[in-house]
Amino acid sequence: MLEGRLLGGAIVMWMLAWRWVVPMGESAIGVNWGTVSFHKLKPSTVVDLLKDNKIPKVKVFEAEPEVLKALMGSGIQVMVGIPNEMLALLSTSPAAADLWLRQNVSAYIGKDGADIRYIAVGNEPFLASYNGEYQNLVMPAILNLQQSLVRANLASYIKLVVPCNADAYESSLPSQGAFRPELTQIITQLVQFLNSNGAPFVVNIYPFLSLYDNKDFPQDYAFFEGTTHPVTDGNNVYTNAFDGNYDTLVAALTKLGYGQMPIIIGEIGWPSDGAIGASITAAKVFNQGLISNVLNSKGTPLRPGAPPMDIYIFSLLDEGAKSTLPGGFERHWGIFSFDGQAKYPLNLGLGNKELKNAKNVQYLPSRWCVASPSIDAQNVANHMRIACSVADCTTLDYGGSCNGIGEKGNISYAFNSYYQLQMQDSRSCNFDGLGMITFRDPSVGDCRFLVGVADKGSDSSVSQTRYQWWVLLPFLIIQLSLLFQCDSEFS
Repeated sequence: MLEGRLLGGAIVMWMLAWRWVVPMGESAIGVNWGTVSFHKLKPSTVVDLLKDNKIPKVKVFEAEPEVLKALMGSGIQVMVGIPNEMLALLSTSPAAADLWLRQNVSAYIGKDGADIRYIAVGNEPFLASYNGEYQNLVMPAILNLQQSLVRANLASYIKLVVPCNADAYESSLPSQGAFRPELTQIITQLVQFLNSNGAPFVVNIYPFLSLYDNKDFPQDYAFFEGTTHPVTDGNNVYTNAFDGNYDTLVAALTKLGYGQMPIIIGEIGWPSDGAIGASITAAKVFNQGLISNVLNSKGTPLRPGAPPMDIYIFSLLDEGAKSTLPGGFERHWGIFSFDGQAKYPLNLGLGNKELKNAKNVQYLPSRWCVASPSIDAQNVANHMRIACSVADCTTLDYGGSCNGIGEKGNISYAFNSYYQLQMQDSRSCNFDGLGMITFRDPSVGDCRFLVGVADKGSDSSVSQTRYQWWVLLPFLIIQLSLLFQCDSEFS
């Protein structure tokens, strides 16, 4: 045990020394790296993409071993997430918290290791649509994990945070911002904990969703180029939704006595496809406007000269396997397409004037599956439905980049999406004789018919969650058996 303590102490001393070496700039630009994709790049390829674009910070949603291994020695600062589904176990079992930390953090840090700075406990656990499912699990989980950090001699270096959705607070005017009444007590406990441990408040802000969900929302107010619908709040005038939303949070924190708490934007971005208003042009205008707005250090009316600590753009890559329940746009948030190719010129303010594409991507051969010229569209609906139930056809949605390519074009797009997902297995292009393989790119205008990547990356985050559950399940069983023993003794 003493040897373990000495080793842990040595690692912490090295990490603290390294922290002083790394420049802690104002308003650093980071990205979210999601892996819910059918066509995944190798994690090492993605890390090289981050480094080539000089992106200093990355937020990952789970502790996927292949991802964390690839980040080791990269110098990129990491925020690693814990899924909401794990909060119940971590909130009841200190042993499970110890095990999670040992397997998913301690195993990757140290000299030439991953530079993990934050652990995100849950992801938007206070979201109103969850109806309080995770609300009472957050603080117990945080307290158990904090004790685990203390026992591992990591509490002075790695901070626990909770990414909150912007629906955690509400107001008609920014200065009147307040947390939802049912959250006041838990958020108060959370910010007290964050403040005492020197951790920031993390919030996800999505002006696109405000526009998408509300037909009366002024479109130009979602961007940063001025608006014909400014919001006047006393002496303050807001010309964009981000500043207004941000100051609503500042006002809400002020009401709790923590008006100066550092704030990190955990997620913000604009999708490039899959819905009305989601386009490459709009995504470029929003993201470039956001970056310029933050890097000018102007701040907001309630925090002049003090922009957010960090901003993590959502997201790095498109994720074609995400749920489309909110809308088809969910699969198109990336500033890069699934294969690491930049969708549009974007200056992140990090030294490169434009994004650099991923290198050495191994594609499948240049061939596509399309509808046969003699196809009878009347007999293909079921095949198309099956193909799209497995593959990603969201660009065919109303407002999508492939929505206007005609009926046969839609059929071909669906067939090809399925064919590429099946690694170009010739049998997957049969569709009862309705499909055919072509070597001529059928892409039309902005509608790109993809070619899959040959080297699939790491396991999906879903399988990783299952793995962590299987590892931690014995601890839950032990906890339950102890409870039953206690009950039987007192009955």
